[in-house]
Amino acid sequence: MQQISIETTQNVQLQYVLAGIGSRIQAFFIDLLVIIAYGASLLLFFSQTGIAPPTALIVVLSLPPFLYHLLCEVFMDGQSLGKRQMHIKVVKLDGSAPGIGSYLLRWLLRLVDISMMSGAIAILAIAITRNDQRLGDLAAGTTVVKQKAGKPLSVFAVEEDHQPTFNEVLNLQDKDIDIIMRVIHTYRENGQTAPVIATAEKIKQLLQLNSELRPLQFLYTVVRDYKYLTSR
Repeated sequence: MQQISIETTQNVQLQYVLAGIGSRIQAFFIDLLVIIAYGASLLLFFSQTGIAPPTALIVVLSLPPFLYHLLCEVFMDGQSLGKRQMHIKVVKLDGSAPGIGSYLLRWLLRLVDISMMSGAIAILAIAITRNDQRLGDLAAGTTVVKQKAGKPLSVFAVEEDHQPTFNEVLNLQDKDIDIIMRVIHTYRENGQTAPVIATAEKIKQLLQLNSELRPLQFLYTVVRDYKYLTSR
């Protein structure tokens, strides 16, 4: 399995396993089945009811499959239904979180990557690029990596009576919390302790904190405190 090392803006190295061609093709066909099922259900509905939909309605009903991949990746954190089933997701190579612009570039270039030549261009690009990138990934600075199957994190849930440990977390930004959460996700998936320790030390230095908490517990506490204090 080919791995990739991504350095976050906090200079923390995260290791990922690249999804590769096989997983991405399987995810593509799962997504295709979802789109086909959507279209088949509409055809069945209109055929059974005898309703002839106006052109405007046809255009509106055509938008979900047309925008499927863009909307899924924007609202499902870099995943489509197929990617989620295959436990793979889109990540940025510069360590930042993908934004709408990145997802839009990937979606626009699907016309070249996948729609043309039945996906041959995408397969070739993934096969010959170092980070398994299709043209859309190259333009957006992204790639697709594997995730281990598992339940989503619930440790960041904050109770109403939560008592913050570190009020200094208000000096952090959302991007800092995003990095911390991704480091914790990576630890849960791959058991990498080095990024956890490095990130905890960076946050302590940034906030000028002294804490006896273990690095992982410290990061959990920082995230929960931040979520609680910024929601008040």
